Amino acid sequence: MVPEPNRLKSKKNKRLAARLNTIRRLTLLQDFTLKIIKTISQIPAGKVATYGQIAAMAGNHRGARQVSRVLHTCSSKYQLPWHRVIGVGGKISIPKDQSGYHRQKSKLQAEGVEFGLQDRIDLHVFQWQGQ
Repeated sequence: MVPEPNRLKSKKNKRLAARLNTIRRLTLLQDFTLKIIKTISQIPAGKVATYGQIAAMAGNHRGARQVSRVLHTCSSKYQLPWHRVIGVGGKISIPKDQSGYHRQKSKLQAEGVEFGLQDRIDLHVFQWQGQ
């Protein structure tokens, strides 16, 4: 059975619309990713920023997980100061039993960031406020 011409058009239009939506989402995602990279690269030594803070500064207050993904995949390529990004509670997000935790803590301490009780960083003192 041969589909009706109008039905074919409709299917083609739906596929085209789906492709265009995918392209738009990828463009927005790429734009957001670039904003994340730019924001992280601006965090000065001796200061920290939270995942959510970076997401909000980059334009999506709900994009904290995307910030984590960008750090994971782009830190080396863009020489990002990954160690200056911490959790909202002022704590390093890497579990303490992993070597990355101690590497991040050492890098922050070398820049003058102080750790308090339960290895928390006082965000009132050390949180970067952006530009």
